[in-house]
Parts: sequence; structure tokens; C-alpha cells
Amino acid sequence: MTDNGDGYLPRVADSVEAAQLDMAARLISHAEALVREPKAGARQLRYVAARLVESLYEASRVARSRGGRLPLPVEPFRRAGGGVLREP
Repeated sequence: MTDNGDGYLPRVADSVEAAQLDMAARLISHAEALVREPKAGARQLRYVAARLVESLYEASRVARSRGGRLPLPVEPFRRAGGGVLREP
């Protein structure tokens, strides 16, 4: 909405994104512990899997949003085999 990265909206967006990424990190830690727990039930695992999907969606949204603010590369990215990478 604005080119000024120090404006109100960018600061709010950065704050929301930081909170989402912090929650994702906490969830990953919880999920790792739960997966290692031999007595974890199917219901607990399904619940944490659902929260991980939500978290992954939010992290993906943050990455797309931040990537959209990056300047375009001067040259196209190239695959290891030489082909040009294109966005879908």
C-alpha cells in the first residue's frame, strides 16, 4: 500500500508476520516432542498435524508477502541443467 517501509501498515504487517513465525517455531518444538512420545495417541497427532498445516500455510503466506517486496532479479534464475526457472 505504500513504498515507505517505515509506515504504519508495513510495521503492523511485520509485527503480525513475526508473531506468526514465532508461533510456528513453538509449534514445531511441540510437534517434535509429541512425535517422539511413544504414548501419543492418534487424536493428539492428528491435532498437531492440523496445526502444523495451518502454520505452514501462514509461513508460506509470509514468504510470498516478503518475496513480493524484493526487487526483481536482473537476470532470470537458471536451473542446474541450464533452463530458465519461471513462475507458474
